[in-house]
Amino acid sequence: METKVDTAWCPGCGNFAIRDVLETAIHELSVPANRVVLTSGIGQAAKMPHYLDVNYFNGLHGRSLPLAVGIKLARPDLTVIAYSGDGCMYGEGGNHFIHTIRRRLDLTILVSDNRVYALTKGQSSPTTDPDVINPLSPEGSRSIPLNPLALAITLGAPFVARGFAGEKEHLKVLIKQAILFPGTALVDILQPCVSFNKINTYQWYKERVFRLEKPLTDRYEALKTAELWGEKIPIGVIYQNESAECRRVKEIFRKQATREDIECQVDMKCVMMR
Repeated sequence: METKVDTAWCPGCGNFAIRDVLETAIHELSVPANRVVLTSGIGQAAKMPHYLDVNYFNGLHGRSLPLAVGIKLARPDLTVIAYSGDGCMYGEGGNHFIHTIRRRLDLTILVSDNRVYALTKGQSSPTTDPDVINPLSPEGSRSIPLNPLALAITLGAPFVARGFAGEKEHLKVLIKQAILFPGTALVDILQPCVSFNKINTYQWYKERVFRLEKPLTDRYEALKTAELWGEKIPIGVIYQNESAECRRVKEIFRKQATREDIECQVDMKCVMMR
């Protein structure tokens, strides 16, 4: 599924591992490449669709999710995956992140979370810790970091997970579960940025991440687990609600347009009269 496009990522970038895992996951699920659509915005992570031989729509910064929603509404038979980085998905796309979860569609959201804006040389992103110094924050970020897992659980997302690019087999299982889940599924992926984030390195994560034994189904326990960060960082399915209803496209468009409706819409006189 790889393309012949040269990658623009730095050597050692966690996105290489994520690309390999995503490619393998799609292959193992036996989903034909022509039935998969990746959407992305702008950023280093958002280049992912360029390096996989699947359908894709590379849109504006922060607009990965509106694209995914539109494609899923038009073609509910396709496997639609929205992919971008933490800046694009949680920053510029934060409003879309909130309301996409509220819509309860059958979508997979993958976020390459390196905790910086890597494309623009390491500025603070929504998930940057307060004490991290970078070119535009010489005294550290002044903002409270966004917790995307807790936010998603609070909004009612039925499948919320976190993976780590340094544990590829475990990440592959999570991505496969997310794609197969019949509803909105989020996987936040801890992705070390070897060039602009010298704190959250591979070694830093390896000393802190621990796997959850099984998916958490109690929302309160899931929220407490999602708040863990620092010395102990959980990876796995943070929350899963099998009983959550997924809105099918047929439920959204309950009224089928008649021929008269369509003809009326293209007749300007009719439109003006109405």
